[in-house]
Amino acid sequence: MKEKIHPTYEFVEAVCACGNKFMTRSTAKSLKLDICSACHPFFTGKQKLLDTEGMVEKFNKRFAKTEGKTMVRKPKTEVKAKAKLAKKPAVAKKAAVKKPAKKAAAKKTEAEAK
Repeated sequence: MKEKIHPTYEFVEAVCACGNKFMTRSTAKSLKLDICSACHPFFTGKQKLLDTEGMVEKFNKRFAKTEGKTMVRKPKTEVKAKAKLAKKPAVAKKAAVKKPAKKAAAKKTEAEAK
């Protein structure tokens, strides 16, 4: 290991925004924290709910409309079958239009060959 190229690893006092102070080791001269284990909701057991632009109220309104009932999803096979049925008539029309044009072109080339 080369000497004089590594930073010094010293004891440092970490200070949280809540006022909590504790000792740790770091290469930095000082540590200022936004949140620590003394004020973090996961460690304290206190859950803080941050409502961003009324999302909680919006959810509660939608949930109230269902009157607490949950919706039952349709099986995927049923949804796929309906999608296929919706697509088939459009595809059949295009194919029906294209086929006579090909037959007419084939008849013209046969007539020219004779």
